[in-house]
Amino acid sequence: MKNSSNKTKGLFNTSVIFHVIGTLTLLNGVLMLTCIPFSLIYDLDQNLHLDFIICSSLTISAGFLMRILTQKHKNSEIKKRDGYLIVVGGWIFMTLFGSLPYLVSGSIPNITNAFFETMSGFTTTGSTILNDIESLPKSILFWRSMTQWIGGMGIIVLTIAILPLLGIGGMELFIAESPGPTKDKIHPRIKETAKRLWIIYLGLTIVETIVLMFLGMNFFDAINHSLTTTSTGGFSTKQDSIAAFQNPWIESVIVIFMLIAGTNFTLIYFGIKMKFSKIFKNDEFKWYISSIFLIVLVLTFYHYLSSDISLIKSFREISFQVVSIVTTTGYATADYTIWGSFMTLIFFLFLFSGASAGSTSGGIKIVRIILLIKNSLLEFKRRLHPKGVIPVILNGSSISNQITYNLLAFIFLYLFIFTIGSILLAALGLDILTSISAVASAIGNVGPGIANVGPSYSYSHIPTVGKWILSLLMLMGRLEIFTVCLIFTPYFWKRI
Repeated sequence: MKNSSNKTKGLFNTSVIFHVIGTLTLLNGVLMLTCIPFSLIYDLDQNLHLDFIICSSLTISAGFLMRILTQKHKNSEIKKRDGYLIVVGGWIFMTLFGSLPYLVSGSIPNITNAFFETMSGFTTTGSTILNDIESLPKSILFWRSMTQWIGGMGIIVLTIAILPLLGIGGMELFIAESPGPTKDKIHPRIKETAKRLWIIYLGLTIVETIVLMFLGMNFFDAINHSLTTTSTGGFSTKQDSIAAFQNPWIESVIVIFMLIAGTNFTLIYFGIKMKFSKIFKNDEFKWYISSIFLIVLVLTFYHYLSSDISLIKSFREISFQVVSIVTTTGYATADYTIWGSFMTLIFFLFLFSGASAGSTSGGIKIVRIILLIKNSLLEFKRRLHPKGVIPVILNGSSISNQITYNLLAFIFLYLFIFTIGSILLAALGLDILTSISAVASAIGNVGPGIANVGPSYSYSHIPTVGKWILSLLMLMGRLEIFTVCLIFTPYFWKRI
């Protein structure tokens, strides 16, 4: 018994885990208070400010209680197991308490729907169960947008950036939370890195808000769409999304900011520091920009030739939809599923892509696709030279075998989970196209899919069990598959 006890002793630092989750929950409650000014300005007659006070108080109290009960935690570095549990547990706690404004206000009275909408927000997926978005109170719509903005860069990185009171190292949290296979750091200290990321993130949001207002959006619509563009989330204040504004200049600005948000934030930082050579030497960035340009060019001419609309309008519709789906933002100015089977198939494939690693985008990420293509092509060369050492080169450096193995495991898990998820939704009675696109959209954190979950539809018709499945898939996609899957393995729960 003694030996068995020693094997598990120190495996997890439970006090640290709940202390950090308590901080995240407390912060979530504080951020709910940002909705009160909007409730006082737009929804005063509905007394929603009282609902937000109640929700915020409950959330802050729960977070404060967790911190109090664990205040004597050991001031030590967070280990890998602790980091994964904090990220997954923190995201679930954030979603549970983030659902309260919908439930308490009665805007989304169903628990399943409220949880789904909130998970879609925090994971920046953009899938919605709402069929009449504009009927919701504006303060609720602001909280809906805020969940995406919080989730965009990661609430945990935010906590490390502005709350050094944690008193514990944060590198393990950053590794578990940061999107993509690379973890380039802007500054050697993780706290300073997080601060710089959030300064960039906040700056982009403010700039976009100002530009959208200049182009004719009112303040409320401008700030909401800025929150959900920089986070590549896609929640809109309009049922018809960006199409409701019928303004090509607004669409152009949003396309630009979606492209920026889909770029590795480290490269954005280099751009701000005028280190442009580091940007243009980056293989992923070159593939990201050139592939989007090429895809838009080809699809624009196809759309023009196969329809009766002008070339300019074809370019306008195609460029917006391609950038929106590739960056996993999910805004819509048109329904690409009515453009024919070829276009529908192409946009379905885009659900798997994603933009750059280190961005707020979801999906597989372009850098993984690059590495997969390069490694596959090199296999022909290795067949001819079986004794040769032929590494994959990225950004002028050879990629280690460990990264290659990780890449192959990620792709396999991604497709395996996609397959299982599709089978489960089909078993619930959904047609095959709806099933596969809903799963691809959820795990890719995109939002719209094809068939009955296309840009013109919501997820309200998905069965209750299906919504819980999709919620789990959204979490898996947002946390890069391994983070969630790892805690379900026996290796995680015992010392090897």
